Amino acid sequence: MLSISNLNFYFGSRALYEGASLHIKPKTKIGLIGANGTGKSTLLRLISGEYTPDGGTISKSGDCTIGFLNQDLLSYQTDDSILNVAMQAFEKQLELQKDIDKVLHKMETNYEDKDIDLLAKLQEDFERLDGYTIQSRTEEILEGLGFSTSDLDRPLKLFSGGWRMRVMLAKLLLQKPALLLLDEPTNHLDLPSIEWVEKYIHDYEGSIVVVSHDRYFLDRTIDNIAEVSGAKITLYPGNYSFYMEEKALRNEIQKGAFENQQSQIRQTERFIERFKAKASKARQVQSRVKALDKIDIIDDVIDEKAKVNFKFNFGTEPGRFILFLEHISKAFGEKVILKNTSATINRGDKIALIGANGKGKSTLLRIISGTEQIEGERRTGHNVIESFFAQHQLESLTVENTLIDELKATGTTKTEMELRSVLGCFLFSGEEVFKKIKVLSGGEKSRVALAKVLISEANFLLLDEPTNHLDMQSVNILIQALQQYEGTYVVVSHDRYFVTNIANKIWYIEDHEIKEYPGTFDEYETWMATRETSKPSAAKTISKPKPELAPVEAKTPNQAKQIEKLEAEIMVIENNIASIEAQMVDLANAADYTGLKKLEADLATEKGKLSSTTASWEALI
Repeated sequence: MLSISNLNFYFGSRALYEGASLHIKPKTKIGLIGANGTGKSTLLRLISGEYTPDGGTISKSGDCTIGFLNQDLLSYQTDDSILNVAMQAFEKQLELQKDIDKVLHKMETNYEDKDIDLLAKLQEDFERLDGYTIQSRTEEILEGLGFSTSDLDRPLKLFSGGWRMRVMLAKLLLQKPALLLLDEPTNHLDLPSIEWVEKYIHDYEGSIVVVSHDRYFLDRTIDNIAEVSGAKITLYPGNYSFYMEEKALRNEIQKGAFENQQSQIRQTERFIERFKAKASKARQVQSRVKALDKIDIIDDVIDEKAKVNFKFNFGTEPGRFILFLEHISKAFGEKVILKNTSATINRGDKIALIGANGKGKSTLLRIISGTEQIEGERRTGHNVIESFFAQHQLESLTVENTLIDELKATGTTKTEMELRSVLGCFLFSGEEVFKKIKVLSGGEKSRVALAKVLISEANFLLLDEPTNHLDMQSVNILIQALQQYEGTYVVVSHDRYFVTNIANKIWYIEDHEIKEYPGTFDEYETWMATRETSKPSAAKTISKPKPELAPVEAKTPNQAKQIEKLEAEIMVIENNIASIEAQMVDLANAADYTGLKKLEADLATEKGKLSSTTASWEALI
């Protein structure tokens, strides 16, 4: 259907593609992956015709129509409703509808037989193109992408960039081109919308090339992986998980071949060096020099699994409780986000705040940070030091600063060598640390902003969509960094692989309340699936979910105070027991049996207190 052969494309002196080839067959679904800056989005623009190759050919069959979703569409604005914008996909049907309306309008005053024939033909063509279903199909796709029915008549310009992107995605899906090019389609989608798009793409009858850093999304939608690396494109059959296995096997084979070749080269070079001055060996030496010149060098395997070893410094250790939210309510006009809800964040909590867009995740994150006005009470715990990462903070980077100076500006106590090591963990090596912020891509700026957060010595982090614009290697680095972080954090993210690897609790908003699931994201998904399929009906009742899967309400500040008080009492009782036991040893050595008997009674009393207090504590935690 579409063939790329010996493609060359350069940015200045830098080769993005050199002798690259890729063949896209009908009904093939390809995930295009690679590090930031390798040219994935550029390849989509070359295929769509926006860019012209510097060499090679891109040829397509006559029936290959192309639809391209790119990030530039975020800025598109119009006064038209989102329903009308999406329905622009049906260009032929809309033209026929206009012609039908004209004929009907004419027949109101001038009824002629030829108009009846024309109307019948137009209506027949309209029906053949399923014209009578275009509005219902458009509504279905828009609502699948997260829009409410009341949103459909609102002007596109009233929506944020992310929501406008959804409208353009809907329009593209309705057009059903033979080849669909998608550049990071999940970046601006919430989890329900991502799952809807996954199913749609899985069932899509055309071919798809999608650039994505969402591993779960690729596993569920594509059947081939095209990896961009070293100015070449390598195609792997199978989904992303299979690619990882196949890539490891290929790397192992390539590593062995590289080491064997290097060994042969060293032996040849030693022979040349040893005998180059001997006339009797001149012919053999010359032969080996020529052989070295002709050798096709095998590249070493690039280690893409960067290992991170951060040393987090907390100037201050916080108390057990990080934050109390008590009887919180928040609304924007008639839109209620939270209503009389309470929650507590404990030291060591790694919380992922998930859910559909519009439910209030970012609002709740701002409430936690103290930057959103609320009804109710928000209190931080003892010695809590907070740091907040959000996408808009990329704009607060000082563009004239170098990377190293930007990190120094945080006031960190780390040395320049330590800061260079941190930047190295975020894939900025060598002289790159002296790059200016203004020349960085969006993904590179995200890495710098995240590095600033992680060296801030804060013991409580708030991260809003930190994986947006990061490639897979950078996401892996962030996962490793957060796994080593000993403090507390709350993360808003739609990246399921990321959330699975960094969270020990799941928060979500339901019925205007903060709900907590006490486990990992995988466990939460299992529980949610069980809950959805086991909802009670009038005809039957259902058993309660297993205790280990049931969500719990977040601790209220009053419960937290009770727990803290009981823990203090337990500590006093344990100290009393230890003191009594020490006195009993002394009295036993002194043969004071009267005093010993009294201490035994005191010991029994304290142990009884310990048992009852511990039971009360266990009932609350």
